Amino acid sequence: MQIWNETIECQDRDELGQLQLERLQSTLNRAYKNVTFYHNCLGEACMDPASVRSLDDLRRLPLTSREDLGKNYPYGLFAVPLRDIVRIHTATGTGSSPTVSGYTNTDLAMWTEMVARSLTAAGVGVDDIIQVCFDPGLANWARDFKRGAEAIQASVIPMTPLELPKQVMVMNDYKTSVLVTTPSYARQLVREMDRMSINPNSLSLRRAVLLGESMSEKSRGSLEVALPVQIQTAYGLSEVPGPGIAYECRERQGLHLNEDHFIAEIIDPQTTDPLAAGETGELVLTTLTAKAFPLIRFRTGDLASLSAERCSCNRSFTRLHPIQGRADQLVVIRGIKLHPQLIHTIMSRLCQGKIPAYVGFVGHLEDLDLLEIWMRLDEACFSDEIKVLEHLVHTVRRELEQSLGIPARVRLVEPGTMEDYSDRLGQIIDERANG
Repeated sequence: MQIWNETIECQDRDELGQLQLERLQSTLNRAYKNVTFYHNCLGEACMDPASVRSLDDLRRLPLTSREDLGKNYPYGLFAVPLRDIVRIHTATGTGSSPTVSGYTNTDLAMWTEMVARSLTAAGVGVDDIIQVCFDPGLANWARDFKRGAEAIQASVIPMTPLELPKQVMVMNDYKTSVLVTTPSYARQLVREMDRMSINPNSLSLRRAVLLGESMSEKSRGSLEVALPVQIQTAYGLSEVPGPGIAYECRERQGLHLNEDHFIAEIIDPQTTDPLAAGETGELVLTTLTAKAFPLIRFRTGDLASLSAERCSCNRSFTRLHPIQGRADQLVVIRGIKLHPQLIHTIMSRLCQGKIPAYVGFVGHLEDLDLLEIWMRLDEACFSDEIKVLEHLVHTVRRELEQSLGIPARVRLVEPGTMEDYSDRLGQIIDERANG
C-alpha cells in the first residue's frame, strides 16, 4: 500500500491529538492577535486563546459561517500582511459579496503535500501521466493538483482551456493514465469519446480522481464501467481553499481527513449541538496550519459522518464518510457553490426591486450540469412587449453567467406553470439525484 507520508498518516492517535492541540493553540493565538473578527468573537464568548487547554475546549468557541466571510470582504479575515500573500482566491458568496481567501508560500507548500498524499493514496506514482481537467471555476484546484503531481514526480498535463474533442485527443495521444476532474466533466468526456468513436478500452487510462461534486455509488459504478477506470474521490472547499482536505485510499472505506491540518466536528445543523461519532450532521472544520486565512469552526454546510477506526490501509486519520447532501440551500454546480440569495440579489437589481416569482432548477443537459431559472410573468413586473421581455431574459441570463461563472437558462412562464412549486419559490431545486 502506497503512503506518501507514513510518519504522519499512520501516526498514533494520542500523538496526533497532541500535535493538533499545539497547532490549534498556535492558530488561535495568531487569529486572536491579527484578525479583528476572531478577536471580537472570542471576546463576546468571554474566551481567549489561553482558555483552550484541550481539544474538547474547541466546542466552546463560536462558529464561523459563510455570511461571516462575506461580511469581512475582501481581506478582513487575513491573518498576515498582504505583502505575504502570493495567491488570492475568490468564490461566490451567499449574498452580494464574494468570499476571498489567500495563500502564503507556506500555505501553498502545505497544500502541495496534501495533494501528494491524495494522489499517492489513489495509487498514482512516478510512472503515471496525469491529465487535469477542471471548469474555470476550479482553476485554483488545477494548480494545486499540478504541484502535487510534480511533488510525487509524476508527469502532469495541467489544465488548459481545451474543448472536449481536444481533451480526448490529448488523453489518447499523450497516453494519459490518470484523470483528475469532476464527476460531471468525466461524464462529458465519456459522451465525447462515444461521439468520436473512440473506445475507452483503447486508452491508457487506468485511474480517475474525482472531486468538486457529490457522487452516488451508482454514478461511480457507471463511470468505472464506461471509462473504464478505478475511481477514487477527494474532498475540498473553495473557502479553505484547496482540494486536499480529505482523500480516498484504494480500500475505499471513507475519505482520510488530513488531521494534522484540520480538526473536524459533526454538529446538528439546527441546534449546533455536537453529535457522536457515526452520526450524520453538518461538517465543521477548523484549520490548524493555514497562515494567511485561518478558519475556526467553519460551517461547511455539508452533511457527513466521521469514524476514527484505523483503516485497513493502516492510516490512522479519521475518515469522512461520503457527503450525503447539504444542511443549507446551497447547491454545487460544476464545483461552484451557489446559494439562492445570490440569485435574489441579481433579480432585485435587474428588476428595480420588483422581484418576480421564480424558482431555479439544476439538472443535466447532455451530461453537463445546467442552471435553469423560471420567472413567472407578472403584470407588476413585466411589459407585454416582446422585445422588452426578450431583453430581460437575455440580461438576467448574462448576469447570472457572469456572476456565477456557470451557464444558465432563463424562461418566462405563465402563472399556472409554477403551481407545483408554490412552496419552493425563490429556491433552487436540485434534480440531478433523480437522474
